[in-house]
Amino acid sequence: MVSLVDSMTGDHPARPCLVLSNDANAGGLTKAAERGIPTASVDHRPFKGDRAAFEAELLKPLEEAQPDIVCLAGFMRVLTGDFVSRFQGRMLNIHPSLLPKYKGLNTHARAIEAGDAEHGCSVHEVTAALDDGPILGQARVNIEPRDTPEGLAARVLVWEHKLYPTVLRRYASGDRTPVLLP
Repeated sequence: MVSLVDSMTGDHPARPCLVLSNDANAGGLTKAAERGIPTASVDHRPFKGDRAAFEAELLKPLEEAQPDIVCLAGFMRVLTGDFVSRFQGRMLNIHPSLLPKYKGLNTHARAIEAGDAEHGCSVHEVTAALDDGPILGQARVNIEPRDTPEGLAARVLVWEHKLYPTVLRRYASGDRTPVLLP
């Protein structure tokens, strides 16, 4: 989130209008507030499995902010098709794998366990299907023989912070051409 908002300066075609989390203690909220960006949080826990009710509350600050593009980063909740359809073609997500490989969780461990030579991250348009949608960018890293899931995750994170801002700049300019790094 910080890499994204810090990139939106100067001639960047986008500006942050809200940082929203389902965790009131998320560090990104503090960092956003320090940068003068409005923040909000909607805790999912009181909704106890009623995703529609949670998403109705989530929509309130989004509708107030009226974002042109919604960028998910570290938002670990599955969104319903109804929610996603409201932002169809305007919602991006970053995922720590080279999609379509390793949708879901534990991507770094799964890549190592599979004996893959490379791993990385992907930015994609969000659709109703989990970790699906058109791929807008990918960054690749080699998997080293002594990699652990934690070490690989740290190396991939460096590229996530480069890839997502690069993709967002292009996307906000109307360019959907995939970005490939490095």
